Amino acid sequence: MRIEADAVIPFSRETVFRAYRDEILGFVDYLPNVRQIEVLERDDHEDSVKLVNRWHAGGEIPAPISKMLGSSTLSWRDVAQWDESAWVCSWEIETSVFSEAVSCRGTNRFVDLAGDRTRLDIQGQIDIDLKAVKGIPKFLAGAVGPKVEQFLVRQITTNLTSVSDALTRYLQTRMAS
Repeated sequence: MRIEADAVIPFSRETVFRAYRDEILGFVDYLPNVRQIEVLERDDHEDSVKLVNRWHAGGEIPAPISKMLGSSTLSWRDVAQWDESAWVCSWEIETSVFSEAVSCRGTNRFVDLAGDRTRLDIQGQIDIDLKAVKGIPKFLAGAVGPKVEQFLVRQITTNLTSVSDALTRYLQTRMAS
């Protein structure tokens, strides 16, 4: 299933790109569906940075999905390659649950707009095959799979868009200080 979102952020491309890459922990408080982000790894090169972050979800999880999760919490590992020369971030998400059944990857493009504004174009793909999860009966996987996929696409798209909103609020607060 495709993931698509975009947002216009009222700051320069360089400011937006670098704040998103380097200061994400500063705007976690503005993310309604995220409790915490942990930086697990950072590898800097001349024009690129590899970041590995663990995101911990907050907010409501639908009952059928919550039952499948059991006592597990919803978190994901975000492996991102930031290329400042192309103004692109390529990412792959590895879920903490059902990792054998979920594949999710995409790109964020930072497009320079007139008037010191940036359009963040987010394109991605998520594929879920609950039949690959041991312990879930095939008939249940077939019935629940589409609901899980829809939930995750909605959750991921909302989170990607809310990062843009949080980044805008964070930069507005930072610039006002």
